[in-house]
Order: sequence, then structure tokens, then C-alpha cells
Amino acid sequence: MKADRDRKYSAADRDAVPEAVPDSKTPEAKAPSAAQLDYLRRTRLVRSQVRICRVMVFVLFLALWELGASTGAVDDFIFSSPSRIARCFWSMAQDGSIFFHTGVTLWETVLSFLITSALGLTLAILLWACPVLSQVAEPYLMMLNSLPKSALAPLLIVWLGANLRTIVASAVSVAVFGSIMTLFTSFSRTDPDLIRLVRSLGGGKGAVLTKVLLPSSIPLLINSMKVSLGLCLVGVIIGEFLAADAGLGYLIIYGQQTFSMDQVVLSIVLLCLISALFFQGISLLERRLH
Repeated sequence: MKADRDRKYSAADRDAVPEAVPDSKTPEAKAPSAAQLDYLRRTRLVRSQVRICRVMVFVLFLALWELGASTGAVDDFIFSSPSRIARCFWSMAQDGSIFFHTGVTLWETVLSFLITSALGLTLAILLWACPVLSQVAEPYLMMLNSLPKSALAPLLIVWLGANLRTIVASAVSVAVFGSIMTLFTSFSRTDPDLIRLVRSLGGGKGAVLTKVLLPSSIPLLINSMKVSLGLCLVGVIIGEFLAADAGLGYLIIYGQQTFSMDQVVLSIVLLCLISALFFQGISLLERRLH
């Protein structure tokens, strides 16, 4: 009898045990399907094709530019040429002047960007925290944002003098008002249900700011930084046009006055490279935050 009961229990136990379920953490379960592999392959292929096309377009542009300058179809005295730009860069690199002027512009742009970012975020938070102040300041912010900032440059020179402060103030004035309005608009459009949830749990404005507004505004904050960085570079060049004895903006004006168009075009090329590097830096920060 005991043996029969043991056989019954063992049979019942075997029936009660479910069939082995594949663990989702095993390599077999994680292995991508054929469709996924095909999608990844096609995605990598498209990315490679895009990179190749970008390089080919750039090389073709340089080749046509050089060909036009060498055949006389393009006036190389006015428009320069890739070979003349390379020779100009090499001659200025020998004495280090091109690195000095580029470093000055980089430093002024980074300083202006940091001031713009801190000032824009602080004032946007202040406007969000005080609705009456935001209603009073809104028309003035719109007016100042639409004002051509180059019109302020002569006044800044008179007020501050022809120095670094004028260049930084010019750059900040170009970028800060748009940054304030963008961030304040983002704060104002935050999901009200999330704000009510934090308040129902006893959180004040500080908790709403740190738990809801800032985290939800990170994508727009990154986009605002991209725009502000480009505008700061524009403002720095405007300031260097009028109140500088160094920098790429100064080189452009000096080259224009001395009819050294190679120097002018070289400065413009370096500004394009700086803009691209700044954009890639912000994009890298965006990927890190995600």
C-alpha cells in the first residue's frame, strides 16, 4: 500500500509540475529574430550610405571650386580657392596667429554661452514662479527678442568700451531673450496633472520644479542650448567686427580692409568647423542624458 501511495504521489507531483518555460534571460530568448537582424543591417547600410554621400558632396564641392578657380571660371582673388586657403592656413600656422585668433573666438563663445544658459534658465524659472511678473515682462521680452541686436553694438561700445565685456554682452543679448521665452513656454506647458500630483503629496514649488518641470523639459533645454550656442557665436562675431583686436571676426574685417580674401574665407571656414564641433558636443551631451 505504501508503495502504491508513493507511486500515486510521484505521478501527481509530475502532473502538477508545469513544463519548463524558457527563461527570458537566456541567450536563446534574447537572440534577435531574422526580421530584427535584417532591420539592423538595413539601418547600418543607410547610415553608411549617408556618410559616404556627405563626404562625396564635400569633396565634389572642393574639386569644382578648385577647378573653377584654376580655369578662371571663378575669380580666385575674390572667392579664393581650396589650395590658396590651405596655403594661407599653413603660413598663419607657422607663427601661431591663426590658433591665437581661433582660441580667442572659442573662449568668448563658450563664456557667452555659459552666461546665456545660466541667465536664461534662472529668469525662466523666475517667470514661472511669479505669474504676475511673467505677464508684465512678456511683451518686453518679445520686443527685445525681435530687436536687431547689431543695433545695440554701438551703444555697448559706448557703455562698456571696446573690450571683452562688450563682445560677451553682444553675444548674450543675441541669445538670451529667445532662450528665456523658449524655456518659460516649456515650463508653462508642463502636464498639469503631474503638478497637481506633486502638490497633493505635499510638495511645494521647489518639488514641482525639481521633480516635474526640469526633468520633463530636458529635451527642449538641449534644443535651446543648440540654438543658443549658434546665436552666441553670431553675437561674438558681431562684437568682434566692432570692438576687437583679436578673433576670427577681427580677421574677417582686417582681411576685408587689406583685400586679403584668403584670410577672410579661411576665417569663415574655421567658423563653420567651430559651429559643427559645438553642435556635435551638444548632441553628445543629449545622448548621454538619454
